[in-house]
Formats: sequence, structure tokens, C-alpha cells
Amino acid sequence: MTATPPSPADKRETFRALHEKTFVMPNPWDRGSTRILASLGFPAVATTSAGFANSLGRHDGRITRDEAIAHAGELLCATDLPVSADLENGFGDAPEDAAATIRAALDVGLAGGSIEDWSGSALYDVSAGAERIRAAVEANAASDAPMVLTARAENHIRGNPDLADTIARLQTYQEAGADVLYAPGLATVEDIRSLTSSLDRPVNCLIMPGGPSATEIFEAGAARISTGSAIAVAAQAAIVESARELLDQGTHTFFAKSLPAMGTVMGAMESGD
Repeated sequence: MTATPPSPADKRETFRALHEKTFVMPNPWDRGSTRILASLGFPAVATTSAGFANSLGRHDGRITRDEAIAHAGELLCATDLPVSADLENGFGDAPEDAAATIRAALDVGLAGGSIEDWSGSALYDVSAGAERIRAAVEANAASDAPMVLTARAENHIRGNPDLADTIARLQTYQEAGADVLYAPGLATVEDIRSLTSSLDRPVNCLIMPGGPSATEIFEAGAARISTGSAIAVAAQAAIVESARELLDQGTHTFFAKSLPAMGTVMGAMESGD
């Protein structure tokens, strides 16, 4: 007998409970990468706006709300795990834009989603950022089964790496009702510890090149780690390196090196047949 897939409400409850401990949440960019990562034992996955945009031949930030929601639906079709989504700034500057995006995310069945305070060209001031989070929180609360709403403070990756400002922003978004708080770009254990000790909600941290390990991040107080575009970037780098070897040297050692992982890949694809 085939097991009944978990409902969106079940997955939201599961995802919320994960934040009571620590976990790593990778960011796939299509159905295949979702199946591979799910097969490896991660408890949840999330979209990557950059990875998805790149898969369409675009830069990050060039995706519409409809495209992002449809893409999330594709990932939901690939796994029974809870799926969260990078919902950028809610795809519009107005608070109602953030609310509309959350309603669309609930309708498609997402377990979680994040709203950031970067307009695409500038940081919102903290009062405008909080107003947008409040609108998203209200839209989420209107659901019979609210998802896990993450508020993101973008200043560390948008030219303003001011930890005090990051903390102040996330404290304000916490007061606005966000479930999880997130400041991508923190690169030291000390900064992560300062942030987590200043907040009363679970904190998500992004892995950074040369930054702390997962163990160190968790020891600094984070509940959740996400990979952002890192795994997609690694896959894209493998394409470049493999193609350059073939083009420049005429060799193809990359093919033999990749074969040991193919059993895992093929096993992950069986659920899609």
C-alpha cells in the first residue's frame, strides 16, 4: 500500500518543530537536485532565488512572483519533505505585495518562506521593512495552517555590514511577528553569537566561503543553516571545470571522477519515474 503523502499542514508542523533543535536545510534549484538532496537525509529543503534564476539564464532578482511560486510547486512535486522558499522582497515594495506573496506561498503548499528588506536596488529603512513583515505575518496568520515565516536583514550582503544595524533590524522584525530571523553574510562565530544572543526567535545562518563550519554555527546559537546558492554554484563550477578540461586539454578525467556518485543520483531519480 502506498503511504499517503503528508498534507501542507502536516509539513508546516514538521518544519516548525525542526526549529526546536538544529538542522541543515540545503537549497536545490530543480526537481532533480531536490530529489538528490532529499535522498541524502536532509529533513527539509528550500529554494534558492539565485540558483533558480541562473537555471533560466538570468541573474538573481530577475524572477517574478508567479515564476517563484510555480518553481516552488515543482520542488514540492519532487519530495514529501517540507519545502521553504526564498520569496525575495515579496516581489514588490508595498506591504500588500509581501502579503500577496505569502498568500500565494500558502496556496501552493509551502512549509515556509522568507521576506527580505532589500528592494532590488536599496535597503528599506527599518520601519518600512517592519511594516512589510507585519503585513506578511497577518496574511500568514489568516491561514488555518500558517507556515514558518522568516524575516531577512540583507545589509551584510548589500554593502552595509553593520552588525548593530543587523541586530536592530532583526529585533524589529521579531517584534513584527516573524517566526525565524536571518541575516545572510555573517562570516564569523563572534558575529553569529552576538546576533543569536540578541534575539528570542530561531536564527537561520548562511554558509559562507571560508566561514564557520556547521558545528561552529550551531554552537554559536543558530537553529538552522541554509546553503543559499552554494550547491548550485558548486554544480555550475563543475560544468565550467569539466568543459575547460575537455576543450583546453582534450582529456575527460571529470567523467570517471563523477561515476562513483551516479548510484546515488540514479537511486534518487527512481521516485520520479
